[in-house]
Amino acid sequence: MKKLVCIACSILLLFSMTLGLVGCGAKKPQDLTHGVHANTPTVTDDPALANAAATDFALRLFLAGQQEGENTLLSPLSVLCALAMTANGAQGETREQMEQVLGMDVEMLNGYLYTYIRNLEKNSALHLANSIWFTDDERFTVNGDFLQTNADYYGADLYKTPFDDAACQAINDWVKEETHGMIPRILDRIPPNALMYLVNALAFEAKWEEVYMDVQVREGQFTTEDGQKRSVDFMGSMEHAWLETDKATGFMKYYDGRQYAFAALLPGEGVTVQELLDSLTGAELHELLTHPKDAYVETRLPKFETGFDTELSEVLSAMGMPAAFNDSQADFSALGHSDAGNIYISRVIHKTFISVAEEGTRAGAATVVEIADGAMLIEDQKTVTLDRPFVYMLVDVETGTPFFIGTMMDPAA
Repeated sequence: MKKLVCIACSILLLFSMTLGLVGCGAKKPQDLTHGVHANTPTVTDDPALANAAATDFALRLFLAGQQEGENTLLSPLSVLCALAMTANGAQGETREQMEQVLGMDVEMLNGYLYTYIRNLEKNSALHLANSIWFTDDERFTVNGDFLQTNADYYGADLYKTPFDDAACQAINDWVKEETHGMIPRILDRIPPNALMYLVNALAFEAKWEEVYMDVQVREGQFTTEDGQKRSVDFMGSMEHAWLETDKATGFMKYYDGRQYAFAALLPGEGVTVQELLDSLTGAELHELLTHPKDAYVETRLPKFETGFDTELSEVLSAMGMPAAFNDSQADFSALGHSDAGNIYISRVIHKTFISVAEEGTRAGAATVVEIADGAMLIEDQKTVTLDRPFVYMLVDVETGTPFFIGTMMDPAA
């Protein structure tokens, strides 16, 4: 009998321990969205001026961020939303530089993007979402007005959470859901000095106004700038919106509902893509896209699918906002306060995807602005990647002398 009691007690103890282990999972992010009640802002700025400024930013961003000679795909709208939310926490020179790069002051940005987001219908082909994630570490105090402003103008979801692997996964899951699976992962890690992530995600899924039939799809040759030939499927159609500059011709093809269109510019003979891009200004591009000419345009569009990812810190610094990325000069005092060091932008991560086919287009983008402080920075943490010629040695540790010295110049030799 005593033996049975002991066995029963052991089973009960094991069961209790199991329950305890199950209950020790990672802490879920605290959703503060419902605790911050969004107000309805008053917007008075001229949207035409803001549209022109946004187009100018788009062109400048692409020119600064492209990888010449390679497929490049950026979403200026996604980058603009993430940086505009961040700019609400900037002060002084940091704010002035961000406004100069973004092409509008913060108040105008807030009003423009608030109106843009509000005008997106629930069933629109373009879906856009914003969120802010910040650490629950006691060293960081977030500014309530900063959160309120971003809730008011950007409809930002707000999350407070320990910055661990679970938080990294939660942010990635949020991005995956809001991009309809097109950007399944954007964060690789959360560094120890991270305080906040300001995230934008968008998804575009639209059918052509006139889809391509099977008889309109024919195999053809695509020639690269260096003369290489590629066999691809071309989709042929007759369009009615003509685009022309002194260095290019092109067309616009509309999506169902005509709220969105695909625009293409083909450089003239002897003109490279880079020369075409360098010839454009924001004002000219805005005029071109808002006033296409009526004409019959016979078109052949290659089917394609591509993705792109980049880190934009150096690009944005070169565009004119270096203070935001300087750990000693940045002024984000309107965003919050850290007991461990000055607050600055440590990374701006951007990922995109697009697929253009017979039925229509799918495209996704996400931008993450990583805010950090001086906490827990490991001064002696280095990285060495032996991906170029190097010297190597075998060393006698006791005497400190090398007994082999070599150079590795070509691992395949």
